[in-house]
Amino acid sequence: MSTEVTLVTSVTAVTSVTSVFVRLKLSLLRNGLRQSGGRRAAYIASAVVVLLFAALQLIGLIALRGFAHADSLVVLLVAVLGLGWAVMPLFFPGGDETLDPTRLVMLPLRPRPLVRALLAASLVGIGPLFTLCMFTGSVIAVAHGGAAYAVGVVAVVLALLVCVTLARAVAAANVRLLTSRKGRDLAVLSGLVVAVGAQLVNFGAQRLGSSGLEQLDPAAGVLRWVPPASAIGAVDAASDGAYGIAVAQLALTAAALVLLLSVWARHLTRLMTAPDGSTLQTDGSPARERTATGLARLLPAGRTGTTMERTLRYVWRDPKTKAAWVTSLAIGLIVPVFNAWQGTGSVYFACFAAGMLGIQMYNQFGQDTSAFWMVAMTISSTRDAYVELRARALALLLVTLPYATLVTVLTTAMLGDWQTLPEALGLSFALLGAMLATGAWTSARFPYSIPQEGHKNVAPGQVGLAWISIFGGMVGAALLCAPVIALTIWLNLSAGGDAWDWLLLPVGTAYGAALTVAGLRLAAPQTARRLPEILTAVSKG
Repeated sequence: MSTEVTLVTSVTAVTSVTSVFVRLKLSLLRNGLRQSGGRRAAYIASAVVVLLFAALQLIGLIALRGFAHADSLVVLLVAVLGLGWAVMPLFFPGGDETLDPTRLVMLPLRPRPLVRALLAASLVGIGPLFTLCMFTGSVIAVAHGGAAYAVGVVAVVLALLVCVTLARAVAAANVRLLTSRKGRDLAVLSGLVVAVGAQLVNFGAQRLGSSGLEQLDPAAGVLRWVPPASAIGAVDAASDGAYGIAVAQLALTAAALVLLLSVWARHLTRLMTAPDGSTLQTDGSPARERTATGLARLLPAGRTGTTMERTLRYVWRDPKTKAAWVTSLAIGLIVPVFNAWQGTGSVYFACFAAGMLGIQMYNQFGQDTSAFWMVAMTISSTRDAYVELRARALALLLVTLPYATLVTVLTTAMLGDWQTLPEALGLSFALLGAMLATGAWTSARFPYSIPQEGHKNVAPGQVGLAWISIFGGMVGAALLCAPVIALTIWLNLSAGGDAWDWLLLPVGTAYGAALTVAGLRLAAPQTARRLPEILTAVSKG
């Protein structure tokens, strides 16, 4: 009798905890919408857009029913959705307040009931509803017969639970990272994932448009055994009458779910019981004296080396600066290489790498934000301003010169057009020099603040300054490169000009260096004279 009472009590407690967490999730959503009308309007608009997109995708998947290779497409779709759920907590840790289980450490909750409660709460939201629509459409696209639909019902539930549990397990395993400065850096880099992903999707769509869906069969053949895509593979197998394979794929998905739940529970136990770094006492030993190491030893002495090291440290440590650099490095490589891979590119596309990195010279002082006042205190003459700008340009060249050269050589090798390599390198170096020149001048004339918090890159009220600085400077750089571009065109059109193409490399290099020096010398007096205005502008955010 006592055993039955204990069992009933435990079941009631589990149900109670689960219902409390579901109501808590609904309360968080409701209270968040009550904070402001703008937030409520943004949430409703985003929900409508997502649901409309989900409905259109559902209709499209249903329309695929009966088409050849539709099974490969839906298997890949489910695999991509699973990958999205895995990386979502890393790049959007602030999207769901319940992703941080450390907020629950003071509550008397055991890990297993907590896992069940958090899993139920995780199923509330637009994301799970969107995923449910995608999985339902995928099942309808490949299911044929009553047995396949029966398997499909189980497959949809298992796949959805695997995706949600995977997101929770990843969040629990990396919660210390996500709540630290490095985690915020990772969140800012989400823009890179979007940019690179867009290029990959574009490339994949072009390949499918030219070759057909049969190109997906080899990859789908592997992914149909990888959860959660294995659940949809089971539906396809049941449609073909391969019930043994269907059962094996469902069992694989269920095993993955059990494994993820176990990993999630283990990480929750560690988070609830293990102390973090903030609660550990130090041994009281004195701090070691920091000395220059690595790249800092190779930099020149004096103000030039100090400024170069500071600039490079910003690139490595500041989230906004790091995101801008990594995005430029990735896009500058993807555009020429992917076009060359498809056989539709040109060696001159390699100039895109120099152009993307040259943008980093714009708004140099805005990158310092309010800390620029410490730099301003050390500038008392035009000479000081010139050395400061020159050091920043040298730090940028330390990365951009070898990078632009590497991208150009790689693009040339993929196209096999080695004769055009000197021209492309000369144009890249000339463009880089022009952007350094215009970037230094616009940094002094049109500085603007970059907010440290959030995803905005321009402070309110300074959008016009940002447009003038970046796009005006880019137009100026294009005009400054006109002589080298005209020389390139003339040599390519004139008879016997091919014999002199190699001259474009030294000419472009010298021209770019001359533009850089001229731009720095023109920007130095502007910087020294407008220090108070620059300091006010970059400190607004």
